[in-house]
Amino acid sequence: MINLINKAKQFLAFTALSLGMLSTAQAKDWTFEVWLDKQKIGTHTFAFNNNQLQSRADFNVKVLFINAYRYTHQADETWQGTCLTSLKAHTEENKVVTDVNGQLQDKQFVVDKHSAKNSDQQTLPACTMTFAYWNPEILKQSRLLNPQNAEYLDVTVTDEGPKTIMVKGQSTQTRQYRLNGRLNGKDKLKITLWYDQQQAWVALESITPEGYKIVYKLV
Repeated sequence: MINLINKAKQFLAFTALSLGMLSTAQAKDWTFEVWLDKQKIGTHTFAFNNNQLQSRADFNVKVLFINAYRYTHQADETWQGTCLTSLKAHTEENKVVTDVNGQLQDKQFVVDKHSAKNSDQQTLPACTMTFAYWNPEILKQSRLLNPQNAEYLDVTVTDEGPKTIMVKGQSTQTRQYRLNGRLNGKDKLKITLWYDQQQAWVALESITPEGYKIVYKLV
């Protein structure tokens, strides 16, 4: 069970999901239930309007009715097309607090990270994307920024073809993709994504080495 919690922590660090581009006239909300194996551990919601994103996550893993892992995350992002122009994220993971702030400056995206463990700054390309899973443009990227811990990952995406899955209780035709993220040659993230025939993101799943599933279910 300890390994399960550790793997959940590693995965949840990379599911601090962000949204990328919508037209300025379009507003939209998303709500996902988050499951660890057969246990519902919380929700992750998103609200996008006028190029402004609000992302809110609240997870609680229980073992024998005891709160074994607590995670809250909030991120506020500003976008111009598919490019991030500002980021402010605050995460609490079992009382460990991490703040990440980013701003487009002089044709570079400057990211500052502050936590009890360390603080640092890095300079990224002017057009940087976070893990904007809903946006199909994410499938074309070779690097993505994790808004929770400011890690800038190398990513590869594999098209695994058409799949039929259940979305909101309905059988839905989708296309399945595998996204792998690495940092300094080390595997950090292995996620499966599904998009419907309108290219809307509808589901996400990860399998831990122990065989447990972490799933985002659209509600």
